[in-house]
Amino acid sequence: MVDKSARIHAADVDITIRAVNSEDFISLTDLARHGGDRPGEVIRRWLRLSDTIAFLSTWETMSNPTFNQEAARELLSHSGRNVFSLSASDWIDKTNAIGIRSERGRSGGTYAHKDIAFAFASWISPEFHLFVIKDYQRLKDAESQRTGLEWHARRELAKTNYRLHTDAVKDSIQDKDMPKWRERITYASEADLINLAVFGIKAATWKKDHPGWKGNMRDYATVRDLVILQNIEALSAVFIAQGYDKFQRFEMLKNEADRQREKLKDDIPSVDRLRDIIESTERIEGQLADGQEGDE
Repeated sequence: MVDKSARIHAADVDITIRAVNSEDFISLTDLARHGGDRPGEVIRRWLRLSDTIAFLSTWETMSNPTFNQEAARELLSHSGRNVFSLSASDWIDKTNAIGIRSERGRSGGTYAHKDIAFAFASWISPEFHLFVIKDYQRLKDAESQRTGLEWHARRELAKTNYRLHTDAVKDSIQDKDMPKWRERITYASEADLINLAVFGIKAATWKKDHPGWKGNMRDYATVRDLVILQNIEALSAVFIAQGYDKFQRFEMLKNEADRQREKLKDDIPSVDRLRDIIESTERIEGQLADGQEGDE
């Protein structure tokens, strides 16, 4: 699925793709520009065909529990007559279809689920159909590479300041002569304090609520929340060093997490900015490693 919208190019036209309910919808209006100067008329010619109505009916029956099959059969019975005409909005209104969308406005037009859009492209031209599929696959391959980068960025963001926080916890308990089991509980408790401040839930509770899920809640966090997590871990390390008790720290960290979430609600870090974070982190780690080797 594309994030919000994207464009591909096939033969002589640019084609818009939009995300709708976690599915890719492709602009039939853009596709139809390859078939003539009047895309609306091209779409209507395709919709009036009995094969098209039968195909759309099958798709909707498989995908749409509220599809009006009786109305679709009525339309199919009239297809083939010279006076029969069918627009996208008529199909949607009469059958409660979800596979095709008709949108008004400057960026509007007729959109269809990719399964339907590919069938429409094939009707326009087999060669054009191939161009559409090829460039759509190029887009999905690029998105897959980007998703891999985002996953790496999330892991980097989640661990960048983790060492600062755990070192602060270690410094706070080193003179207390705790048994190892108490130390482990202390570390876990401090981690839960961070999770509660940022995510509003403890790690064990999240695991219980998501049986079978791999990893932890940080693996499924948004990039924005991971940015906040990074900041809160660093801030927590400072508060621990300053001697604030756990209740004071939680109150301050929760307030700061909420403030940052509000500030960042319209400014989600881009992949390019995340790449900069990763590369700068790797440079620092490399410099530290080189320095340690030089000291030996």
